[in-house]
Amino acid sequence: MPAKRLATRDRIITAAGELFYDEGIDRSSMEQIASRAGVTKRTLYYHFRSKDDLVGFWLEQLDKSVRANYRLWLHSAPGRIEARLRHMFGRLAELTCNPRWKGCGFARAANELAGLPGHPGVIAAKTHRKRFEAWFVEELRADGIEPAERLARRMVLLLDGAITQALLHHDPAYVHEAGDTAADLVHAARRLSATDRVDGFAA
Repeated sequence: MPAKRLATRDRIITAAGELFYDEGIDRSSMEQIASRAGVTKRTLYYHFRSKDDLVGFWLEQLDKSVRANYRLWLHSAPGRIEARLRHMFGRLAELTCNPRWKGCGFARAANELAGLPGHPGVIAAKTHRKRFEAWFVEELRADGIEPAERLARRMVLLLDGAITQALLHHDPAYVHEAGDTAADLVHAARRLSATDRVDGFAA
């Protein structure tokens, strides 16, 4: 795609994302998106056939940036994954203190579109969570933690719960508590694995 068209497309996605996140998907019209992006509706529909397609594409782009942020947070602290998980949740806690923060964009989209299971936005939100879960599996296994699949699912539950509670109560303490719980679960799994290895060797 030529640079000019790509820049226009990026501007549309940015404008749409701001409106979808701040105002909600249903309350954001294509007219508003076109106006914020500084394009005509004809140009908007040239790039995206419908608002549904635009929602799906926005979430796909958001997925990349969100996962990159969490990966950076997890790997910007030294030590075992227990300490790095606490650091990752700590960075999330800082984010929740931003007055403009309104929770998880994927959860917000999924809630709005709950009655439309085939909607591109719902599919993108489900895909995002599965990618997150798979990433946790990789990170846990890289640090020698098993059962990685079950723990990864718990990490996702803790993350979602922390975000929801922080949004409801405007209190980052919930996020720190979730980080401590995640670290405790991983530490318990590590100790159990070490015990099993010792028992197996002794047998």
